[in-house]
Amino acid sequence: MRITGGKYRGRTIKCPPGVIRPAMDRMRESLFSILGNMEGYSFLDLFSGSGLVGIEAASRGCVPVHLVEMDGKKRNTMKNNMSMVDTEMRLYMMSVQKFSHIAPRSYDLVYADPPFPMKGKDRISQLVIDNGLVKEDGTYIIHYPSEDTLPDTIGRFSCIDERKYGRSLLRFYKVSDEMRDDR
Repeated sequence: MRITGGKYRGRTIKCPPGVIRPAMDRMRESLFSILGNMEGYSFLDLFSGSGLVGIEAASRGCVPVHLVEMDGKKRNTMKNNMSMVDTEMRLYMMSVQKFSHIAPRSYDLVYADPPFPMKGKDRISQLVIDNGLVKEDGTYIIHYPSEDTLPDTIGRFSCIDERKYGRSLLRFYKVSDEMRDDR
């Protein structure tokens, strides 16, 4: 797997042992193209797997970048992959549920890529929003299989864009102006 853009473009990322479904190059390139200039944005990568998406975010100027992964067998490979990054990057080896309660901050961009067979993606999304992981003016992005259904609204966040890549979807949520005024 290779970084598709930014400072570390072309560098190779190793795939850790265990079950992993790395984000397709085309989908990642599209994701970061949609997000545009991310220089100085904070980025949270949930269900990180290899750390590829978080490293891609760091490559494009995000700082800090935090990764959350529960599978301890992936730690060494992830740490090795992260070693190429010279900006602030931190790995949290725990469940997304646990991290959501102890997160050190809110983030400009939160990307979630739960395992495709996992049930309850709507509950994970609700947890991310309810526990304030996404800043008020931030964006929550979730990658999931097209056969799953997610709500158009999660708390005060509404779906603003959806893109299809093969059998998967990327959904983007932001607080709408109407919801911002409703506080």
